[in-house]
Amino acid sequence: MDKPTHGDKPTKGEQTRTAILDEALKIASRLGLEGLTIGSLAEATGMSKSGLFAHFGSREDLQLAVLEHAAQRYGELVFVPVLRIQRGLPRLRALFARWLDWTLASGLPGGCIMISAANEYDDRPGPIRDAVIANQHRGNAISQKAVRLAIDEGHLKRGTDPEQIAFEMLGIVLASHNHRRLLGDKEARKRSLIAFDELIARHAAARKPLKAVSR
Repeated sequence: MDKPTHGDKPTKGEQTRTAILDEALKIASRLGLEGLTIGSLAEATGMSKSGLFAHFGSREDLQLAVLEHAAQRYGELVFVPVLRIQRGLPRLRALFARWLDWTLASGLPGGCIMISAANEYDDRPGPIRDAVIANQHRGNAISQKAVRLAIDEGHLKRGTDPEQIAFEMLGIVLASHNHRRLLGDKEARKRSLIAFDELIARHAAARKPLKAVSR
């Protein structure tokens, strides 16, 4: 997720690469990473295959670049904004809400590519699976850190297991994604926020009353 080091304004080449990756991410969101090819991307962008090969040496390089591009966008839309929120439970709540909403905010037509990639590559060894796992670990570590801050701030009980909370948060997000996209459940977000409230209530420090997420 490195930024350009030569100044605030990206070069023309970087702008072109970003535009290509934006289009590739849309394709991968609809068809999966396995559905993303140099040919399909050339057709979508109007570029030649040789021009695309100048940016990405192989199909696998393209797929890996798309995963990293998705992770960067995810960070920009989810993680970075919540750093401005008060430490502790307010930040944890904001992180969860943004996590729920990021597929809509990102404009991806086929939903969360992180979820679809995990399904595609859960039993297919190789660099792409390794990248998917690395992204999952990064996200999990950030969720656990947010839980630890909530414990440190006295919002959650001492002895609360950050790994367990992060595990259950992911479970809620996966259920929401399934119910909203596959089953068309218009109440999926509301149900997810209720589930999160109940999860937090089980671990809340008694001395600090909690304010429910507005729905």
